[in-house]
Amino acid sequence: MKSNNTGAGPAFLFDLDGTLVDSVYQHVLAWREALEKAGIELAVWRIHRRIGMSGGLFVHALLRETGRPLANKEAADIQRAHAEAYARMAAQVRPLPGARELLEHLSQANIPWAIATSGKMESAVLALKVLGVDPRKATVVTRDQVQYAKPDPDLFLAAAERLGMEISSSIVVGDSVWDFAIGVGLLSGGYGQDELERAGAYRVYQDPADLMRHLDEVGGRIAD
Repeated sequence: MKSNNTGAGPAFLFDLDGTLVDSVYQHVLAWREALEKAGIELAVWRIHRRIGMSGGLFVHALLRETGRPLANKEAADIQRAHAEAYARMAAQVRPLPGARELLEHLSQANIPWAIATSGKMESAVLALKVLGVDPRKATVVTRDQVQYAKPDPDLFLAAAERLGMEISSSIVVGDSVWDFAIGVGLLSGGYGQDELERAGAYRVYQDPADLMRHLDEVGGRIAD
């Protein structure tokens, strides 16, 4: 399977985990193992809600909730422990229904496609193997290859560029809010969360102060 830019119409830019492969819960459990190894206990649902962010932002976003200060080396150690734990669980990962067939159909129809994932190549390659995608032949963009990962758009911009397509002519296909960074809503003007989300807000906060506390979730990032 390989992508190309000879077809008419839009390009498809796919997230990987939870979009093409059933790997979200393996990542959740791997992160829990890595965090507990560092002496940090967090409920699984809190971890799950951050899946899709880059590893650096993920660690800082979760640990902000604990109030525990974190040195750069410790954050790096947690990310490394996650990668090791996920590698042990990767044999459990399966393609999501129709994923292989969809990519094959796009290729046969000369419709360009690419995969853009917040994971680093060392972890992404495990899921790609399950999916039957060779990153040497298909267009695959990983965290290692861009300055910033989600919620910044760098991954999808790079994927579209490699396909020779305009981002405005591309369709992002993803499974989490981190894949659709368009607008941010504040509740301080009187509209409800559901109303703001229906209008296109991918994240909603109480007021500017609440937004400031969560800037890393919307691209106003710390070192990553």
